[in-house]
Amino acid sequence: MKYYIIAGEASGDLLGSYLMKAIKKQDTQADFRCWGGDLMEAQSGDLIKHYNELAFMGFWEVFKNLRTILKNIKICKIDILLYEPDVIILIDYPGFNLRMAKFAKEQNIRVVYYVSPQIWAWKKNRVHKIKRDVDTMITILPFEKDFYAKYNYAVHYVGHPLLDIINDNTRHDDWQTFKENYKLDEHPVIAVLPGSRTQELKKMLPIMLQMVEQFPEYQFVISKVKGLPLSMYQSHIKNKKIALVEGNTYSLLHHAKSAIVTSGTATLETALWNVPQVVCYKSSFLSYLIAKLLVGKYLKYISLVNLILDKPAVTELIQYECNPKKLKEELNKIVNDNEVIHEIKENYTSLRHILCDAGASDKASKLIVRHDVR
Repeated sequence: MKYYIIAGEASGDLLGSYLMKAIKKQDTQADFRCWGGDLMEAQSGDLIKHYNELAFMGFWEVFKNLRTILKNIKICKIDILLYEPDVIILIDYPGFNLRMAKFAKEQNIRVVYYVSPQIWAWKKNRVHKIKRDVDTMITILPFEKDFYAKYNYAVHYVGHPLLDIINDNTRHDDWQTFKENYKLDEHPVIAVLPGSRTQELKKMLPIMLQMVEQFPEYQFVISKVKGLPLSMYQSHIKNKKIALVEGNTYSLLHHAKSAIVTSGTATLETALWNVPQVVCYKSSFLSYLIAKLLVGKYLKYISLVNLILDKPAVTELIQYECNPKKLKEELNKIVNDNEVIHEIKENYTSLRHILCDAGASDKASKLIVRHDVR
């Protein structure tokens, strides 16, 4: 079969690569064409566009780049027609992918959505477009099945693929090797995960790095995204003694005592590695204002950890609260307060139980390769 897969950010590239690997077990003749990143390309995907050209964060940022987005939509439609896939697999990225779902349906191409858009948070009316255009919806968050059931739409909950991914990445450099590779000393590590998008990096990294002088007894190590240039990080690091880890985030989390994390999939990854964290999020004023008006009345939390557990298991510092003073206060708790650390880790244990057993990628691949599943 021919599979056309569309992911618009780093997390989608990661989940998509594992899905492709699982599909190849079911379909030895699988042929992939994709919008994603290096990981999907490494699974023999013919990469058309890298997510670095697609990932725009926030309402204002999307508006500013609307011409580019519309051009990419046109390119994608033409490429789909030329490729003639048996199935299109959409991974989150709703602003773009829901348009592709409608187009594919019009062309009588089977549509599978893997990783549901967060329509339960806002734009719930999108559920009607999904019912119309998506043949098979595969969800990875436990509460999504009940959400869709309210609209009389049956979906398939397979569990979260991060459990598979982390189980596959349990072997790591020992501390001595890790320390030597990144020129670290014996001080405990605080991991800095500033996000995968350019806008996130510009907003979050300067605030996060102000903690370096505040916690001299720790060493700060940044998880660098492969697709972003080194200069983007160096311009913020300047003269600070900070290490960069590229393509080795899980080893970093394995050795970290705590973490500062930009909201996104990385919050869940950090939790599954059992690392206490402070979650940060900051966007342009206009984007925040729009999000507050549209999403604030529906959503109590922004991090996946808190959303899944439905309680404030980890601290979220959003917009104006995301400042050096508040971050210092919260970071101090997760490195020095044993009671807070213990409570966070107990919540992480509950999180693992909720997320179902491993095997999400294999379950999803079977649903996709089988033709009779809706």
